[in-house]
Amino acid sequence: MYDDAWWMGLALAEADRAAKIGEVPVGAVVVREGEVVGRGHNRREIDQDPFAHAELLALREAAARAGSWRLSGCEVFVTLEPCAMCAGAMVASRVDRLVFGAWDPKAGYCGSLGNLVQDPRLNHRLAVTPGVREAECGGRLKEFFAALRRG
Repeated sequence: MYDDAWWMGLALAEADRAAKIGEVPVGAVVVREGEVVGRGHNRREIDQDPFAHAELLALREAAARAGSWRLSGCEVFVTLEPCAMCAGAMVASRVDRLVFGAWDPKAGYCGSLGNLVQDPRLNHRLAVTPGVREAECGGRLKEFFAALRRG
């Protein structure tokens, strides 16, 4: 069976797709029973859609394939700690587990600014594994923003 680092490699490939179209390089995959059921990468600028985060696009595809909004049994692998919106979507869709790469101290809501996915006041909580291939995930973001600053 594949391990977390392997699945994160697929999320990194999605992040690379985002970078190629000028988007912030964040990628996500949703896995159920050893199979990818959803993929996504940031598309906010291309689509002019504030909801076109990698995680939401991957969750939407997974739900369409499952024929249900309930994504029990699914794991989400994403290159950057999810924001409050994406964390909330994972709670609402009943995802079992979140694995992320780089921490996001400015917007992350799975341990950095708060921890929505494990809030005991909510009716569902996710297992969380942070820091998988953290240097690679963070490196993609640093390179992207450094290139933007260089012009």
